[in-house]
Amino acid sequence: MNRLRYILPGLLVCSLITFVAGCGEGPERQGGFQRPPAVVKTTPVSMRPIVYELEAIGTALANESVTITAKVTDTVSTVRFDDGDTVTAGDVLVEMTNEEEAALLSEAEANVSDARTQYERLADLLEQQSIPVSQVDEARARLQAAEARQESVEARLKDRLVRAPFDGLLGFREVSEGTLLTATTPITTLDDISVIKLDFSVPEVHLGKVEVGQEVLALSSAYGDMTFPARVQTIGSRVDPTTRAALVRAHVANPDRLLRPGMLLRVRLLLGRDTALMVPETALQQRNDSVYVFVVEEGLAKIQEVSIGIRRDGWAQVLSGLSVGQEVISEGVIKVRDNSPVRILDGQPAGSDVAF
Repeated sequence: MNRLRYILPGLLVCSLITFVAGCGEGPERQGGFQRPPAVVKTTPVSMRPIVYELEAIGTALANESVTITAKVTDTVSTVRFDDGDTVTAGDVLVEMTNEEEAALLSEAEANVSDARTQYERLADLLEQQSIPVSQVDEARARLQAAEARQESVEARLKDRLVRAPFDGLLGFREVSEGTLLTATTPITTLDDISVIKLDFSVPEVHLGKVEVGQEVLALSSAYGDMTFPARVQTIGSRVDPTTRAALVRAHVANPDRLLRPGMLLRVRLLLGRDTALMVPETALQQRNDSVYVFVVEEGLAKIQEVSIGIRRDGWAQVLSGLSVGQEVISEGVIKVRDNSPVRILDGQPAGSDVAF
């Protein structure tokens, strides 16, 4: 009896030790119970359309831009525009004082009229052979000189009308009636923004992929995700020796005048289209310098190292490590381990058909 009393506690201790030791057996056991499979969503590895593009930062420029000034020095008599007006070529913007020129024009017109009358009278007499030809020649010369003086005064008078040289959008008015204008006095600015010139730099290593007529997409932070289509118009003839990049100019149609000169634009130069093996970016796991995904095989999560190419809008190009049709865990990755059981959740949302 005494002996049994010593044996029973020992057995109990051994059983307890065995039970505790059993708690740590296997990666999927906790408290002596099997862990339930992790619930995940998977996405099949598939071939999807992809766009290869080069991203850059560009500056918007007006198609035509000028600072309006006067040709002569005189005071402003009338201002015919307001800030931000839209004008067409030839519209009068400013009238300058022209009383003296108007008087000279009246005098010149009178001289032309008198010279024409004298010439016509002498021409009639010449037909009657009443005067020599030399008198008619002298009258014709006086008429031509009078007409030349009239044209000169008319040109001086036109110089006192400041006109818009092309269609466009005016800036702020810088003058008022009575302002003394000189050839260097700015009156306003005029920009043709029906077409925007978009200048951006392309590294020389990519220069061979750029062609005139190539498609470009421009984006502005002022308009969110709105894109402005453009085409490459000109490729610079020189490469900057400091930046090792060439300047490229694209033209952006701007009928709604949303883009303005000086705006900073994000540029996406489309280099080509192809199909590529793609997986969701949510499936990727970064470990040091390597990238991994979990593929599902026979109900188990298997870790697989992959090589990744370009990434576009939540999708990543797979260069190696996977094949078409494999199921990769795209949601719930944090809950799985290598060789751990998983349960795939039904009713997964369908992905997009195109990756950009």
